Amino acid sequence: MNVKNSIHIAEEVVASVASLAACEVDGVSSLMSAGGAQISDRRGKRAPTKGVKIQITDDTAVIDVILLVKYGYNVRTVAEKVQENIKQTLESMTGMTVIAVNVRVGGISLKKETKKKSK
Repeated sequence: MNVKNSIHIAEEVVASVASLAACEVDGVSSLMSAGGAQISDRRGKRAPTKGVKIQITDDTAVIDVILLVKYGYNVRTVAEKVQENIKQTLESMTGMTVIAVNVRVGGISLKKETKKKSK
């Protein structure tokens, strides 16, 4: 009996990993939808697969991401770090080959970070 094993990773999983990898980069404020709206769900938390478009063919992936960069950060440097982090994270976690990570900076976030008070 000849049995072929296969593993399929859902596009939503790949998109979630890419989204989390993008948001780990210092200088990224949030991801955006293609329409330009900042992504969040009804509770105000970021929706993990929005703002990321995935194209998977066999074991290769092309990632498109739209993000907001925090004011005061070098936009090009942040975008390059996002590309690198998404590529390394996806290849490490999924075994896929990432052909391209296309980053579109949709804007600059001007809101100031609020620090939590320690009790």
